[in-house]
Amino acid sequence: MLVAIPLFDRFTALDAIGPYEVLQRVPSIDVVFVGHRRGEVRSDNGMLGVTADRTFAEVDRPDVVVFPGGIGTRTLIDDEAVLEWVRSAHRHTRFTTSVCTGSLVLAAAGLLTGLTTTTHWRATELLESLGAQYVPQRVVEHVPQRIITAAGVSSGIDMALRLVELLVGRDAAEAAQLMIEYDPQPPFAAGSTAKASEAVRDLAAEYFRHRS
Repeated sequence: MLVAIPLFDRFTALDAIGPYEVLQRVPSIDVVFVGHRRGEVRSDNGMLGVTADRTFAEVDRPDVVVFPGGIGTRTLIDDEAVLEWVRSAHRHTRFTTSVCTGSLVLAAAGLLTGLTTTTHWRATELLESLGAQYVPQRVVEHVPQRIITAAGVSSGIDMALRLVELLVGRDAAEAAQLMIEYDPQPPFAAGSTAKASEAVRDLAAEYFRHRS
């Protein structure tokens, strides 16, 4: 079973690496990083490089797509080559999924029109402008349509565990969870806009401006 994770300039690292760490634990699943071209792709802050081992054209029929987010998705929503790859791949996938603002690319490709979906909290208006219906949930799935979307960054781990359950079974998902020792006990209750204080939300917005 082949999972394709696209890489692009200014992707968010954990959006891609979180699901990768879950999925590659299962022996029946192979993961490949794909991109416009083979070679290193830098993350959104430029500090981390990850290698795309195949081009989009070389992986035209993956079993699963996991599209990560990042500020670079704002360019991809107008990249017809990427959008057509998403549309074409989705015709054959068992599931087409996204993490964070990767949902913008799925929406721009027409896959989320009229569907409830999730994304990072800062991208909700843009997502809805592309025809999707935002809901503030960590993971949103439409199994008949073979679509699953995850909210910001760390939620991709949750989505990937659910994906393993759907593809292989619950025991496999729980084994992957144990292997990565994913047992969240965060020191702060500030992981969503509903929980964070106004001061924390303002500080986060300021940090985002420095990254743009």
